[in-house]
Amino acid sequence: MATAWETLERVETEAGTLELRRRGEQDFLITVAGRVLMNSHANRSELALADLACTILAPLSEPRVLLGGLGMGCTLGAALAGLPAGAEIEVVELNPHIAAWCRGPLAEINARALDDPRVRLRVDDVAAVIRKAARSPDDERYDAILLDLYEGPHPGSHARDDPFYGSRALARSRGALGKGGILAVWGETSDRHFIQRMQAAGFETEVHRPGKGGLRHAVHLGRRDGQKTPA
Repeated sequence: MATAWETLERVETEAGTLELRRRGEQDFLITVAGRVLMNSHANRSELALADLACTILAPLSEPRVLLGGLGMGCTLGAALAGLPAGAEIEVVELNPHIAAWCRGPLAEINARALDDPRVRLRVDDVAAVIRKAARSPDDERYDAILLDLYEGPHPGSHARDDPFYGSRALARSRGALGKGGILAVWGETSDRHFIQRMQAAGFETEVHRPGKGGLRHAVHLGRRDGQKTPA
């Protein structure tokens, strides 16, 4: 008989009840309003998000990376494994409880990623952080922005005003990146309308569907050219 899930902590949020659950020693779930947000054993697309972006950043000795969404810390761990010692990774997580769980019960599965000296954690809205970066001098912009958020782009995303996936947000993300910078976005599936908006914002795009068989999520990659886009 399978071991039952144990609820380690429950927190009320605007999106519904946020829960951290555990089964056995290394099997974790985070749910909100009863919906599974992430599973510690089903994260190949989140790991691929970091791996794909970091492969492109390989020629840089001191890349600046913005990661929106901490989750269980596994995407961050994969990014750290692929980035050099001189990298700077700014992690922006909206919910302080998620950050506390990553430093507590989830620390072993993410290899204590938040303790890495290359990491700086901010409890903030990543859309606001991107907006500010888009107005910054060129030398303060990012080499990569990784968005691993609660809900990726989908056909219901507002084409213009979605704070992460709309045309205005994509223009800001492009403005927050340096020349040749990378925007990598996790999604439950590939969204052709989002890809079209990325291209209209000035990104060269590609889509990856990691794994074979079963549920295959998507990684949307965009690379900006050398032209500056107004924020």
